[in-house]
Amino acid sequence: MPKRAQHLLLLGLAWLLPQAALAEAGSPTSPVDPERLETLLYQDCGSCHGMTLRGGLGPALPQDRMQALSPEALTHIIRHGIPGTAMPGWQALLSEEEARWMAEHLQTDNRLKTLDD
Repeated sequence: MPKRAQHLLLLGLAWLLPQAALAEAGSPTSPVDPERLETLLYQDCGSCHGMTLRGGLGPALPQDRMQALSPEALTHIIRHGIPGTAMPGWQALLSEEEARWMAEHLQTDNRLKTLDD
């Protein structure tokens, strides 16, 4: 993994770990906190995919591209990563429901509709 990718991954994990601890402590009453997950998506995932999801170290994530995959496939990628790439799995920090929310958000309520936006 390139050194830059390692630094970005560590930065993301440094932010995520306290968030996971809060979630486990039972702070939100709902198993899915959309505000927290949207922040996670655009800031932490954005550290590789670009803050506007237009790409960077990782590929762009426009809505039209995300719709080419099933919600189950996206959920699996979010939770388990993509072997042989810089895409880590977030299974230790995101529940199945949270990963599913992120997948559905990318497909239906994504700020970046196409790369032409």
